[in-house]
Amino acid sequence: MTWSIIARDASGAFGVAIASRFFAVGALCPHARSGVGAIATQALVNPLYAQAALDAMAQGASPAPVLEALTAADEGHAHRQVHLIDAHGRIAAYTGASCVDWCGHTAGENFSVAGNMLAGPQVIDATAQAYRAHHKLRFAERLIAALAAGDAAGGDKRGKQAAALLIHTTEEYPALDLRVDDHAEPLQELQRLYEISLDRYQPFTACLPSRLRPAGITNRSVIEAEIERFQARRRGAAQ
Repeated sequence: MTWSIIARDASGAFGVAIASRFFAVGALCPHARSGVGAIATQALVNPLYAQAALDAMAQGASPAPVLEALTAADEGHAHRQVHLIDAHGRIAAYTGASCVDWCGHTAGENFSVAGNMLAGPQVIDATAQAYRAHHKLRFAERLIAALAAGDAAGGDKRGKQAAALLIHTTEEYPALDLRVDDHAEPLQELQRLYEISLDRYQPFTACLPSRLRPAGITNRSVIEAEIERFQARRRGAAQ
């Protein structure tokens, strides 16, 4: 019902971008944990995979045995599709024998693409190629561009409905968590929400309590100054 890309950025951030002709795909499928890894569980989704996989990788387990243990313990594994990446960029992916065609997965350096119920293999190929090609973009923009390329190549063969983007950087909470639950053009809407997040949300969240700054910034004038500096950098980069 879905295709997704999971990735580890050069900064160590983890991201998941996902799209589907299924309502609220971002609610149950994409998961990540700062410093640990990311996972997308899809097809006849098993949300229980996420915490178990991230906990195991947090303890140092590599993705391949983690995935093998998850699917071996799941009687419905033939209907599942799942891929995961850890802090070392190691990847494991699984597409069950009963997933609906076209279904499959591919991987590159520090990223993986997987999908089912797709228009054809060109969807994941285009997603992977676009992710490689757009290496100069910001991480979130690169993930969105990759999904957009997959959509242009046919996407989910049933049509469009939902999309999501999840980014974890250094904190327990996500740096960015955007969802489009029901929209005629979900990837266009996801792009719009991302652009809105650049206005105030992203610079504001950079002022929140963090591991390096436990109290965060509480002086509102300083917060506004940080937002203005962020916008000035954006304007400079655009020129």
